Amino acid sequence: MKLPLFWQQLPSEIKVRFGQKRAGRQRAMVAEGHLLLVLHKTPQPDSQEREGVFFWRKPDGSWDSSQGGGLARLRDHIEEYESAQEKLSREYDQAQDAEDYFKLLEKITPLQHSTGNLYTTLQAAREAIAQDRDLIDLRDWAYDLDRTLDLLYMSTRHALDYQIARQSEKETRLSMQSVKIANRLNVLAAIFFPLTAISGIFGMNLRTGLEGISTWLFWLVLLLGILLGFGLSWWVLSAARGQK
Repeated sequence: MKLPLFWQQLPSEIKVRFGQKRAGRQRAMVAEGHLLLVLHKTPQPDSQEREGVFFWRKPDGSWDSSQGGGLARLRDHIEEYESAQEKLSREYDQAQDAEDYFKLLEKITPLQHSTGNLYTTLQAAREAIAQDRDLIDLRDWAYDLDRTLDLLYMSTRHALDYQIARQSEKETRLSMQSVKIANRLNVLAAIFFPLTAISGIFGMNLRTGLEGISTWLFWLVLLLGILLGFGLSWWVLSAARGQK
């Protein structure tokens, strides 16, 4: 990763710590009174790449940035993180279902990770340049953002778990209702099954000698079939209760 061409005054001890392609992780490097902050811009959605930005504090206390603006640009950099955090907080307030919370977690995670590294970097810078009160303020600012994102992540995770548990409970309740309905249908089928079987037998076009008997036999067969049905349903239900 190449530093700005006009940063020739940086100690070689700092320059040699860079690779050829990327800025690497967020970190603070100190040598000969010079402080170089390697930070990342706010993570973009659906992107794994992290774009580096550099902030250089010279021994006289003046600042420079690879994007121009010096210390003011460093404050703007942290403010961009704060704006991203506030946007996610608004999305949390508007989330309604598990899908919303899941998508929100996907956005919070990279920002939370990057903000934590930002705070760690500024803490290391504050320890290296203990007398710079601007670094203390920026460190504290980054800490507040890191803590807020941690709370937002936990709140979103708990809300997602609640939505999943609520949906699972709803599906369980519907499943139990389906079981009860099926059980009632099975009872009805058990009651009328013997009657259906007897009706089928007596409905066959065969001469049995009972064709001329009075209708009381019909009612007797009907009553017998219903009684057998109730007996069969009681047997089925008692077997089911015995398995619980």
